This record gives sequence, structure tokens and C-alpha cells, in this order.
Amino acid sequence: MTTSGPGPHPGPLREGEGGKHSALSGGEGAHTPLRDEICRVGRSLFERGYVHATAGNISVRLPDDAGFLITPTDACLGFLAPEQLAHVSLQGEQRSGARASKTLALHRRIYAADGTARCVIHTHSTHLVALTLAGVWSAKSILPPITPYFVMKVGRVPLIPYHRPGDPAAAEIVFEAIGAAKNAKQDMRAVMLDRLGPNVWHESPAAAMAVLEELEETSQLWLMTTPKPSPLTEAQIDELRSTFGARW
Repeated sequence: MTTSGPGPHPGPLREGEGGKHSALSGGEGAHTPLRDEICRVGRSLFERGYVHATAGNISVRLPDDAGFLITPTDACLGFLAPEQLAHVSLQGEQRSGARASKTLALHRRIYAADGTARCVIHTHSTHLVALTLAGVWSAKSILPPITPYFVMKVGRVPLIPYHRPGDPAAAEIVFEAIGAAKNAKQDMRAVMLDRLGPNVWHESPAAAMAVLEELEETSQLWLMTTPKPSPLTEAQIDELRSTFGARW
């Protein structure tokens, strides 16, 4: 369950900062800042209640087609060790680290569908999962546009029908949903896996974390408000489009 407020983000990690990386060798050392950033984001999400136990995973796309870093399967995001993160190739072949998360196929399809994505985060966020159990606003957008920042920072979030964790079929549905959003000239930064949780993505771990926070907090607002608030009007959304470039 999320806390009363997410609080400020820690500052960005600088080159050379972080814990020990004695287990890293060869070219793996070049990924140290990204490894540290994944651990920092995981710890922040865990400490503020956005993830729990061993639920959730984080990945980043490495530069120069070097593949991906992803958290290990059944790892607690609050206690990640940089050297244990899995390094996999673009084809999903393990190169180093602990065994990659079972959701690797889904992460890879998100990166394939959205060339701007550099980080993907999956959680089992309490209020978002509760929303799927209670009933979402619509399959095309699990939440209505009730706040300007939800419109600007998150956008439409489609519901992906239930599949078991790690099922490649869900990855293909997500890939197609991102393509459909592109064709409709809509930004998509998240999908909601029914009864499991959200997958969010952006150009950095910190930016992806911000999308997750806005999405989870909006779901909490929606669930706790009675009667349900009216969505923003089309005129109000148009103003967000013209002023801030929102693509709802």
C-alpha cells in the first residue's frame, strides 16, 4: 500500500557513485552507473510502498545495442545488488548475473515497440491492482482523465486481459497496443496487466518511476472518491494539448 505521499526524488546518480562492484569484470564495469540507478530506483519504490516482497522488476536498455539489464527473478527491489542484475543480449540470451526476471519477454517487446523507451518498470501496485478487481473505467483507458497531470504525464492506459505472469502472449498484446496508440498519434507510457499490475516505461529510470507514481496516485484518488468525479472536459483537454503538448 502506498504511503501518504511519494516525497522528493533523490538526485541523479553521478558516474562512479554507488556501492561495491567487485563481482563485475570486463565490459560489465561500463554499466556501473545504470546498475546503481536501477538499485536506487528499486530501493526508493520499496521504501515508499510502491512495491512489496519480491513483486516487480526493472530493466534498462543499454547503449550501443549492448542488450538489457534487468532485475533477477524473485528479487526484492528494496535489496538489489548491482552485480546481481542480469545482463541479457538483444535476443534475450543471458550474459551475466543472476537469472533474469520471468517478464523479460514483455520488457523486450515494449522496447521493440517504442524506440524511445530506455527503462521499463513493472510493479504490483496496490491501488492499481484493486482497480482491476473492482472494475476499470474502460478497457481502453483504465482511468478517466480526472487530473491535468494524469493527462500530461501518463495518458491513456489500456487494460491487458489476464495472463499468467511471464506469458509471452501478454507481451504480444502489449506490443500491438503500443502500435495502435502510435497509429492514433497518442502517447502511451503504461499498460495495466489485469490482476497483476502496471508496466510503465520512459527515457530513464527516474522518468519511468514518475509515470508509475502518477498512475498509482491517480488510481487511489479514483477509488477513494465518492461520488466519482467527472472527467476533464474535451475543451480542458484541448487546452492541455495546445499548452503542454499533451497527446491524450
